[in-house]
Amino acid sequence: MLDETDKAIVRALQNDIPLVARPYAALAETVGLPEETFLRRLKKLKEDGKLRRIGVVLQHRQAGFTANALCAWSVPAATVDEIGAAVSREAAVSHCYTRTPAPEFPYNFYVMIHATSREACDAIAERITAEHGLKERQIFYSVREWKKVSMKYFVE
Repeated sequence: MLDETDKAIVRALQNDIPLVARPYAALAETVGLPEETFLRRLKKLKEDGKLRRIGVVLQHRQAGFTANALCAWSVPAATVDEIGAAVSREAAVSHCYTRTPAPEFPYNFYVMIHATSREACDAIAERITAEHGLKERQIFYSVREWKKVSMKYFVE
């Protein structure tokens, strides 16, 4: 079970992380703990399996990435891990994953690309296609942002 301090730490992490030199010190202050104690308890939550990860939700449009494209390719199973590892290192790529293809949509490799224009997304997708010897692709552009929030736990 989590005690009230652990719950307060989880609540603090559910909000925006402060853009300061020592963000964990600022978060610790909101909980009323010294930074070292906050970090030690955070590490213990992770070690105990009560906290899986701390992730970032990038507000793409606010960061200047006004074009987003989901690209899908059909990649041979023998090379999908290698290609996935390479493509996931691309600065413009936020998501890179596989899915089981369907008869009407034979693609198994998906990549989310973020750029400042659709043309830039196209150029990135074309470069990825060429560099990895991929063939036909489908590209879908975001036209509306639906959700950009994470789960909230221990809400007061």
